[in-house]
Amino acid sequence: MAESSKDIMKKVSFISFNKGKNSFPLSSSGKSAPLCIGSKDYNGIARITKLFQTDIKNVTAAEPKIYTDTVPKEKEVILIGTLGKNPLIDKLVQEKKLDISRIRNKWEMFLIQTVNKPFPNIEKALVIVGSNKRGTIFGMFDISSQIGVSPLYWWADVPFKKHSEIFVLPGKYIQEEPKVKYRGIFINDEAPAFSGWTIEKFGGFNHKVYEKVFEFILRMKGNYLWPAMWGRAFYDDDPENPKLAYEYGVVIGTSHHEPMMRAHDEWRRFGWGAWNYETNDNTLEKFWREGLQRMDSYESVVTVGMRGDGDEPMTEGQNIALLEKIIAAQRKIIEEVTGKDASETEQMWALYKEVQDYYDKGMRVPDDVMMLLCDDNWGNIRKLPKLDDKPRKGGYGIYYHFDYVGGPRNYKWLNTSQISRTWEQMNLAYRYGVKKLWIVNVGDIKPLEFPIPFFLDFARDPDQIPAESLQEYTKSWAQEQFGEKYAEDIADIISKYTKYNSRRKPELLSDDTYSLINFREFETVVSDYNKLAEKAEKIYEEIPAEYKDAYYQLVLYPVKACANLNELYFVVAKNRLYAKQGRALTNELAKEAKRLFAKDAELSNYYNKVISGGKWNHMMDQIHIGYTYWQQPDKALMPKVEQIKIPNAADMGVVVEGSNKDSETLLPEFDVYHKQTFYIDIFNRGKTAFDYKIKPEVHWLVIEPDKGVIEKEQRILVSVNWKKAPTDKHKVPINITGAGGRKVAVYAVINNPATPVKGFVECNGYVSIEAEHYTRAVDCKDVKWKIIPDLGRTLSAVTTSPVTAKSQNPGGNSPHLEYQIYLFKSGKVKVNVFVSPTLNFHNTEGLRCAVSFDDKKPQVINIHKDATTQDWEKWVSDNIIIGNSEHNVESPGEHVLKFWFVDSGIVLQKIVVETGKSKPCYLGPPESLLQE
Repeated sequence: MAESSKDIMKKVSFISFNKGKNSFPLSSSGKSAPLCIGSKDYNGIARITKLFQTDIKNVTAAEPKIYTDTVPKEKEVILIGTLGKNPLIDKLVQEKKLDISRIRNKWEMFLIQTVNKPFPNIEKALVIVGSNKRGTIFGMFDISSQIGVSPLYWWADVPFKKHSEIFVLPGKYIQEEPKVKYRGIFINDEAPAFSGWTIEKFGGFNHKVYEKVFEFILRMKGNYLWPAMWGRAFYDDDPENPKLAYEYGVVIGTSHHEPMMRAHDEWRRFGWGAWNYETNDNTLEKFWREGLQRMDSYESVVTVGMRGDGDEPMTEGQNIALLEKIIAAQRKIIEEVTGKDASETEQMWALYKEVQDYYDKGMRVPDDVMMLLCDDNWGNIRKLPKLDDKPRKGGYGIYYHFDYVGGPRNYKWLNTSQISRTWEQMNLAYRYGVKKLWIVNVGDIKPLEFPIPFFLDFARDPDQIPAESLQEYTKSWAQEQFGEKYAEDIADIISKYTKYNSRRKPELLSDDTYSLINFREFETVVSDYNKLAEKAEKIYEEIPAEYKDAYYQLVLYPVKACANLNELYFVVAKNRLYAKQGRALTNELAKEAKRLFAKDAELSNYYNKVISGGKWNHMMDQIHIGYTYWQQPDKALMPKVEQIKIPNAADMGVVVEGSNKDSETLLPEFDVYHKQTFYIDIFNRGKTAFDYKIKPEVHWLVIEPDKGVIEKEQRILVSVNWKKAPTDKHKVPINITGAGGRKVAVYAVINNPATPVKGFVECNGYVSIEAEHYTRAVDCKDVKWKIIPDLGRTLSAVTTSPVTAKSQNPGGNSPHLEYQIYLFKSGKVKVNVFVSPTLNFHNTEGLRCAVSFDDKKPQVINIHKDATTQDWEKWVSDNIIIGNSEHNVESPGEHVLKFWFVDSGIVLQKIVVETGKSKPCYLGPPESLLQE
């Protein structure tokens, strides 16, 4: 924050809570310095100064007085104003007591500086001066944040950090210009949650609720809003809405299918005839003209173009000539209404969905129109400018999503967006020249209180939040809300739960998402989530009472609710499998599933009705259980569970790990490197308990427990005492005796080679490797490998930097990652590369990488080759693309697997080498052991 370049993420502080030499007493000894503003300044400055006054009072209990166009007889005063709008500040500039050359004529910059003896009888003045209206506002809110007022103080009930003594350190503090000009949010898909809450608490989408929205945006140093639009009309719902936005300094725009500052719902209210320019052009032009006239001089970005009624394609096919005619007519209206050349009014054309096809087929708009590029609604950018494209006067923007209604499934309930993925995609956008506008769909605002400030912080200066600092950013955010004591643990919880949620969005979860059979995948996912919920619950019990409401909203509820949801589907999956196997536990699992389903509603009800005295009622009304296609059901639907008739007589069943049939009796292979423990499930199909006994035919197999009584089921753990086990491979029986003397033989295979091995060791037909665990990274002058911490479904991700690097032919010493592996057999192998679902933003034949073994020629993998809509639906549902190649390994032993850079934008998460028939699972097999 200081004049020299600093890291925004670290929020370099100029505030101290202890008096120091030459420091300015913002508040001391029960008294706060008075605030002095100018009457000719923007109305919004006076409004925000009152909020600033309240912030100081809430932190210190000492409310400062506000003076206009005068300086009170005090030793220290605070001067607040915009350049040229406060005569007191202007006088200091004229007298050369204040140097504002760095911020003059700049966009949203501010200077905070102490001036000694500014006026007669005044010892010190703290000057907060902005280059424009928002610069001044940001200066005040920057101090508010540093003294202990979270931007979420109202939106998540984060308590004020109390301090009786606050001082501003001596120095000159300058906020640089933002790297992205317009930075904002889109309230969308706002029913039933945001709409129900707004109507109950504010009586509708009026200036009372938008006042809270504007303040929230500005406290995060954003400046732009697309207002709610599901049956809402910002201008028409309350004429005070646009006036208040202008006063606050929030720039208003409209979404991709709402041209000329008219809300979609206004056509229903005031339109006549068809929303079709070919048949109803005069009516539409009159409708648009009224929108521009109403906009007046309010700060706005005008959307041009046209899509079909209700966010649909405009016509069948790509009618380029018609759309060009529409935009020409709209620009003529802009000129006629404003009396200025159209280029003097900020405009944008959104290449959303099918509109991008028009662009790809050659349609262009005037150079002064901003090109709003878009993601695929799932956080994957569709198109970026080419590096050698001629710069556009209007520049480029990005429309991004944290929330979406549409295929393959709505996702509206809770946060599923990892900031690491947002960082990676928006870093791409920035490096390819998208610097005019960033807007993100935030749904109801409330469940997204963490990724929203990250998006806006990153937009302000992408250079100051490198990938390496993302985990520290999360910790810093947690500390801002809850203090230092719990910051690290809370950051860990938030990072993990967003990672878990990003694997598959809650609305897409089902009983068959994760494997119930292989790698204990489903139970591990549930166990990890429940451990996280327990950790979150422990902090909730310890955290001071005044933080509990905020903590429940921001941390505890999303973790507990998602843990519960995952466990619900896990129990449903077990119930259905157990019903097929006839297990006596089947009906109890059905009952447990119903309990978990009810608990989901209880958690949401507590959020709505209890925390903060019911302040957030309806915010957790979003349906998230029971989807059958892309659109949400009318109400939450309990997943189907099975009930079976259980006979009285005992009947033993035996199932081994990796199988769902008691006719399969071979355990997965044990090896000396991984030292696995596998299970045998012995279960009862009847109501009568029975005794069981297990005896292996060798002394070096460890069985726990090896005998007992089974009423419903017992999981038996099998391991190997490797100190006693013989070398080489062996297959040995484990004899089980149970109900009615029935005997079952289960077989264990062990692999205990006498020769040492090195690298990631093959086991059970695969080698699984996390991307960041490379043996060696080979860079070149123009391309470096970079780890993006925590990005992905299981650990972290690796990509190349800079993201603008030119494509290369793989081979030789070109950039690649090396992974040392050990295979026990030769022959054909299949390599699966798990990469983030990045789209073909280059608009080429597809993004490519390459794979090879040892010194063999690299095989190129095009992750987008022959992709269909169905492929894309799977990519975004699974949040992964799996590319593959086949290779012939000529000998067993040590090998070097190489992953080659070909195109920028590939983000590697995991590699799985299949040497045999793979066991299906969602996340890929857990990582193999690295033998060093």
